[in-house]
Amino acid sequence: MYRDGEDQESELWNGFDLAEYEEIIQSAIDSANTRDGGNLIRYFDNPQEKGVREKVLSAVPSVELRNGELRGCTTIRLREALTEKEWTALQEYLLGQFSDGWGESFEQRELSVPEGTLYVRFWDGDFSFEIAHEREADGREKAPFKRPRMKLIGEDGNIFSILGRASSLLRENGMPDRAKEMSERVFQSGDYAAALGIISEYVETELTPKSPEARKPRFDRER
Repeated sequence: MYRDGEDQESELWNGFDLAEYEEIIQSAIDSANTRDGGNLIRYFDNPQEKGVREKVLSAVPSVELRNGELRGCTTIRLREALTEKEWTALQEYLLGQFSDGWGESFEQRELSVPEGTLYVRFWDGDFSFEIAHEREADGREKAPFKRPRMKLIGEDGNIFSILGRASSLLRENGMPDRAKEMSERVFQSGDYAAALGIISEYVETELTPKSPEARKPRFDRER
């Protein structure tokens, strides 16, 4: 972080220092991911570990608060379980992305905070992964969530603008994971009408079905 002033004094902040800037940093990540949804697995090309590319649907970077500390996070969606060797290959690949690829690009972004200009680095010399699997404890389906409402009428027709507004609305309502999943699906849809339909699964719009049989969004079972 560089403080404003003639000397441009720099300070190194840790995850606890950055906790209060979670929203600013996550917004910058969302902006960086606008073009391709932030799915890093698109660029995985290790011919020795083809199973990783076949089994991993997406790997999307974000930040999360854990016990008061802001940490870098990568949400992994799987088509099927990875072997131990494949997990190792995936982690090595992500390490490269955070040190030299996506992460190197992101740390060039200037984030304005009250104290000055903030640069966020996802990687350092003591980098390691902590894998956390998320699934229902008893195997039951999660209770449906209440969609926040958003009007499409009056929007300019730009799908990125609509997606950004819907993502912000979900995060404001405590659903950052659903905002990420929605973005991934929209970027993979390749069709304006389909994209609007996907957005309407996550936020209530004029296109959201009103019947009890309305389609529910898909949620990750593992991360």
